[in-house]
Amino acid sequence: MFKKLFGFGKKKKEEIQEEPVEELEVKETEEDSQNVEDSKEEVKSDLENDEDNSEYDSQKEQEEVEILEEDEIESNKIEETKNEEAVSQEILEEQIEAKEEIAEIEEIKAEDIEKVQDIETQEKQDEIEESEDTVENQIDDEVEEEEEKPKKVSLFDRLKQGLTKAKQGITDRIDEVLKAYTKVDEELLEDLEEVLITADVGVNTTMDIIEKLEDVIRTKKITDPQDVREELKLIIEDILSKDDTKLDVSHSPTIILMVGVNGVGKTTTIGKLAHRYKSEGKKVLLAAGDTFRAAAIDQLEVWANRCNVDIIKHQEGADPGAVIFDAIKASKARGVDVLICDTAGRLHNKSNLMNELGKVFKIVDREYPEAKKEVLLVVDATTGQNAVSQAKSFKEVCDITGLALTKLDGTAKGGVILAVKSEVDVPVKLIGVGEKMEDLQDFDSKSFVDALFS
Repeated sequence: MFKKLFGFGKKKKEEIQEEPVEELEVKETEEDSQNVEDSKEEVKSDLENDEDNSEYDSQKEQEEVEILEEDEIESNKIEETKNEEAVSQEILEEQIEAKEEIAEIEEIKAEDIEKVQDIETQEKQDEIEESEDTVENQIDDEVEEEEEKPKKVSLFDRLKQGLTKAKQGITDRIDEVLKAYTKVDEELLEDLEEVLITADVGVNTTMDIIEKLEDVIRTKKITDPQDVREELKLIIEDILSKDDTKLDVSHSPTIILMVGVNGVGKTTTIGKLAHRYKSEGKKVLLAAGDTFRAAAIDQLEVWANRCNVDIIKHQEGADPGAVIFDAIKASKARGVDVLICDTAGRLHNKSNLMNELGKVFKIVDREYPEAKKEVLLVVDATTGQNAVSQAKSFKEVCDITGLALTKLDGTAKGGVILAVKSEVDVPVKLIGVGEKMEDLQDFDSKSFVDALFS
């Protein structure tokens, strides 16, 4: 461009010299215009380049912003991950601490169990040593006494122990009266009469005993007060041994119906009888006929489970006659030897309840005629003369075959056994002298009087 403007080069110089001046001016003008256009194009191109560069810078800035945002998001994620890891680490540490605490507790438990086991082992060793000593003592006793009967002696000892309070209320007071006199006279007999009445022997029974005692004193011409004691003992034994006192269940089947008011010990007596006959190898069935007293069925069921015998029961409030009916059917089907029936506790002064009891006996007579029937009236010895009233009322409704006198160990008025026996004329067949199974004993008049006067 500059060569053209200023005429560099030989050829151009010659052409310039040859061309006219006007043409030269026109060319210069055209060239200038062309230069201006070229300059505009260059400026435009520069502007376009600048715009392209600006767009590029804007995109680059946008990309940088996006990269920063991504970096920030990633940083946040990393921070959250670190926080989660920290929380997880804390949880893990807590779990480890909990496991350590559990391990410590288990270790303590193991130590406690080991201590308990050591104590139990020591107790068992002590029991074994005691039993060995007991066996040795028994062997020594057997060597010393060739004809010893430990079972009978044991029962008699339990009887004596159970009659301790009765002995204090009767025979100990009799001995005090006899020691206070040097001869036998009316005053002595009056004092003995008072002792018997206060011991719940009953007025009628006491008068009968005193009359018999007076006859013996006159007949044998007794003058020593201590001889009166032996004669009194024989009279009492004679009253108690008039009838058969054996509760016989040798016949199969046998049905035993237990009657009595609430609280006298019917259910407990049933459980002890079931245990006895089960131990003798008999097949026993219980009937929960007391459907009115709360928990009576549950109580009898506990005894059935304890003795491992079957029980027939209905819902509370059911008809007692229906329970006895089902029990008889089950007894026949299962070949039961002894069926023991509980009945609802009746108030002896409530005629409608006593009449309902009569319906139960009608069902037994109709449905189980082949069975030997025993009707035991259970009375509480601690109730005294009220036991006599109960026995008289129940005897009017049913044919009572025997009495079971419970809780003799808890009263000093054991003379009620004489009153019930003589005034109701029903034999005493069972006596309860304690809470253990063997404390329900068959009544033996001689053993009873020997224990009472021992």
